[in-house]
Amino acid sequence: MAATKKIPVGIENFQDMRKFNFYYIDKTNLIEQLLDNWSKVTLFTRPRRFGKTLNMSMLRSFFELGTDKSLFDGLYISKNKELCEEHMGKYPVIFFSLKSVEGLKFENARYRIIEMIGREAQRYEFLAESDKLSDNEKAQYKALIALYNGKYTMDDDILISGIQMLSHLLYKHYGQKTVILIDECDVPLDKAFENGYYKEMVSLIRGIFGMALKTNDSLQFAVLTGCLRISKESIFTGLNNFEVLSILNTQYDEAFGFTDGEVKQILEDYDLSDHYPDVKEWYDGYHFGNTDIYCPWDVIRYCKNLCADPAALPEDFWSNSSGNAMVRRFIDKADIRTKNEIERLIAGEDIEKDISQELTYDEIDKSIENLWSVLFTTGYLTHKGCTESGRYRLTIPNKEVRNLFIRKIREWFSDVTRNDGKTLEEFCNAFVDRDPGKIEQIFGDYLWNTISIRDTATAKAKKENFYHGILLGLLGYKASWLIKSNAESGTGYSDILVEVPDNRTGIVIELKYAEDGDMDAACSRALEQIEEKEYVDKLRQDGMRNFIRYGIACFKKDCKVVIGE
Repeated sequence: MAATKKIPVGIENFQDMRKFNFYYIDKTNLIEQLLDNWSKVTLFTRPRRFGKTLNMSMLRSFFELGTDKSLFDGLYISKNKELCEEHMGKYPVIFFSLKSVEGLKFENARYRIIEMIGREAQRYEFLAESDKLSDNEKAQYKALIALYNGKYTMDDDILISGIQMLSHLLYKHYGQKTVILIDECDVPLDKAFENGYYKEMVSLIRGIFGMALKTNDSLQFAVLTGCLRISKESIFTGLNNFEVLSILNTQYDEAFGFTDGEVKQILEDYDLSDHYPDVKEWYDGYHFGNTDIYCPWDVIRYCKNLCADPAALPEDFWSNSSGNAMVRRFIDKADIRTKNEIERLIAGEDIEKDISQELTYDEIDKSIENLWSVLFTTGYLTHKGCTESGRYRLTIPNKEVRNLFIRKIREWFSDVTRNDGKTLEEFCNAFVDRDPGKIEQIFGDYLWNTISIRDTATAKAKKENFYHGILLGLLGYKASWLIKSNAESGTGYSDILVEVPDNRTGIVIELKYAEDGDMDAACSRALEQIEEKEYVDKLRQDGMRNFIRYGIACFKKDCKVVIGE
């Protein structure tokens, strides 16, 4: 029974997945597709947490000499006996992931690459004594694994030619050309860009890839993965027979991530089918090629939580699995037009944009249009097709990513207002000074300049929550004031109660969203509710002596403030 299999949270090794009885969504059709659509070098670009590393591990397990062929028993590829006979376990394989190549300085990141090449070479220690290699070739191998005080000693010349050299030595030993698998090939460039040594890293990666993938007669084929489609001119210069397969290509569109059918199957296997609507709302929405795709990391994590606690609620697994600096950079750069477009996305609409699939990291920040492209290729946005002019209709894929945008918008608003002390002091004092005009003016300015996270499809109460949150954030500037939100008071729950200790003034604020645009009527309803529900009672019980009542109405980015008699 499938339900007896362990749920594979964080398992990225195909061999472990199969040997230790983990649940596996069969993606071995990828092997058949790669061989049928053969390219010398293939680069797959997909967002993070979409199964790239597991698929690369699966390819290694299939092609590598000495593989355990039973790992593929019962899987799709095992039915193609002719292909398995010709290719399974027939190639020396060089495999490594660049996802941990980082450092505050170039020298640190450079050594991480040295370490990876050195450790991969050490898997083939028999090369040092191989009777198929010349003495010079054995010396080359020893240079790849040489250590001094526990550190690899290869210089730049050996580093740049290291992968090519190892593939040549393996070819000489086995008489069979080498398969090269490089996972997360763009991570070193991302980290280098963040830490200020981008040009040095581009030069190094270009040299390594050029030797390994372009001028390598010992190469059978290579497969690379990454999140961002790096401009060919930056690190793949002059590479012929090179195929890039992004989320826009129909080929391999089901190879990374889970299809709707696969999600339904895993939920059924664990008796979780009742949770399908939540899983779809939170984790579906990506569109690769012609296929709708779920984020596999999210589905697996949520299934594991549900198995432990059937009442578990969906969480933001993907957006919390690593940094989301790109979204914050995008919001920081947003002008009025872009802020309006973000509001439309949050509200569930789509916007039309030209997408550039090839960028260098140093181009990303040059224009807001480039940032749109990066958000799309890295999974923060997806698309609903193209216009006749070739522009993509971009949208936020699901509730999880929408929540991420909302969280980043709130962080941005908090940071922006924190540095606006003079205006905030004036705003807060206006409540004590009984100056509704000043409150209306400053609050309205903030509403105009912020990014609205009102969802036009939600109920009025939830729209009110947006304005409520902004108002609370602004009033929070006064550290000496006691501010209570949705506090039980009188016969109901007031929106906001404020206690000003200096003169024992209590302030009641009731906020309404004017669905029909009639803010005067909404303010009147707010003040009537304050009286009907006797919200002042709580302030009186807390020792306040002076009481001020405010009815505030909001509609889109306008507000109206009325003071009670």
